[in-house]
Order: sequence, then C-alpha cells, then structure tokens
Amino acid sequence: MALHETTVRVRIDSDRDIIAARHQARALAHEAGFALADLAIIATAISELGQNALRYARAGDLEIEIIHDHGRRGIVIVASDQGPGIPDVELALKDGYSTSGSLGLGLPGVRRLMDEFAITSEMGRGTSVTVKKWSG
Repeated sequence: MALHETTVRVRIDSDRDIIAARHQARALAHEAGFALADLAIIATAISELGQNALRYARAGDLEIEIIHDHGRRGIVIVASDQGPGIPDVELALKDGYSTSGSLGLGLPGVRRLMDEFAITSEMGRGTSVTVKKWSG
C-alpha cells in the first residue's frame, strides 16, 4: 500500500487480515495527522468490526478512507458482510447482549469510541457498519 492512497480495502477471511487492516488504517490515519490516542481507537474499532464479520458471517470486507469535510480530516470505516444479518439491531447495540457467548461489548463499544456510527442489517443478506472518527 502506498501511503499517499486515501482508501484501502481489505478482505477479512482470518485474524491475519484484521491485523493487516489495523496496520493499514493506522498508517493512513497517521499520515492524515491523527493523534496517537486516535490511532489506537481506530485500530480497536477495526478489530471489533473485523472479529464480528469473522464470528457471524465467516468473512467480510473493510473499506477504510480518509475524508475531508469543511476543513476537518476524518477517517471512515465501512465493515460489511453477507452473513445472516442481525435480527434485532437495537438489542445488539446494548452492552452485554451477545448471541455468540462473548461479553457483548463489541458494537456498543465501537459506537462509543467513534464520532459517528450507523448500522444496517437485513436478515439473510448481511450487515454493514459505517463509523467515522474526526481528527482533533
């Protein structure tokens, strides 16, 4: 990946792919001027979103892009899969709710860490989570 690129796409088929996505996102965000604390937040969000894709859909895609809006720099991460979908999105966003036996902190945690959060899910078609973090 050349560091001057502003968009990265990573297919998530294994934990190794999540590590690669974290590395590439941190490089993009660093180049865009994000603080070290924000780099850690971005990497954490990617880990959670990537793990959800593996856990529930067996695979997924991450798209990471540096964005500019009225003088602000940000990063947008779109995690998508073609898994079974989430039956109750509102319930899935509550701390402690899990259908896989995990702690149930992934999606609610990502929502708290990032500045903007949106999720769409359709039963039998998959889920897409879009998050943004603004620099500064």
